[in-house]
Amino acid sequence: MITYLIIDDEHIAHDIIKGYCKMLPNLEFKADCYDAIEAIYYLNTHDVDLIFLDLNMPKLKGFEFLKTLSSPPKVIVTTAYSEFAIEGYELNVVDYLLKPFSFERFLSAINKVTSSNSNKIKNESNINLKPEERYIFLKQNNSYIQVDLDSILFIEASGNYTKVFTTKDTITIREKISDTIQLLSDNDFLQVHKSFAVAKKHINSIEGNRIYIADYIVPIGKLYKANINTLLK
Repeated sequence: MITYLIIDDEHIAHDIIKGYCKMLPNLEFKADCYDAIEAIYYLNTHDVDLIFLDLNMPKLKGFEFLKTLSSPPKVIVTTAYSEFAIEGYELNVVDYLLKPFSFERFLSAINKVTSSNSNKIKNESNINLKPEERYIFLKQNNSYIQVDLDSILFIEASGNYTKVFTTKDTITIREKISDTIQLLSDNDFLQVHKSFAVAKKHINSIEGNRIYIADYIVPIGKLYKANINTLLK
């Protein structure tokens, strides 16, 4: 479960973000703060995993507030001002959403938070991730499908689409394979061809230029053999 805090001086912004968050089962609301000073007091006594941060606020601007935090949570900027995007990424914000933003764009940002949380836990310990921290939402047609990361066998590029093969079914999403790979942990997945990335845990065998996963055969591209050699060391 990802706990979140909203910092924004506009009430309608709080309503929109909370409305989007209620559509996702892995987000837990903690508090509304209408300026950065209020947020500082809250964070002195409470921990959250994620902050939705507006920039143009009274008393203390968003990035000025962020610089005061010694160990800030994940931050998604929500603002009407595009000119501060570069500074935001220098401060390691997860994403920068320009108001008004759609639910689809919001979901993309949340998937980045989920993915980075998974990578952080894997790098810091050997414990298994909790189930609720091991999934992402993928958009197929007009539906958002919750996908367990452990169930993904491999992904395949198909023009401007990507096919996600799982242990249960195949999901086709309107995303390039390069963008889809960014949602997946490098510890779990390996690109083996310009059109394929595989889940390491599901590899049954490797023979020549082929990878056998369940009932599928995935080709190995010439430019990606080094990735396979790293896996076999």
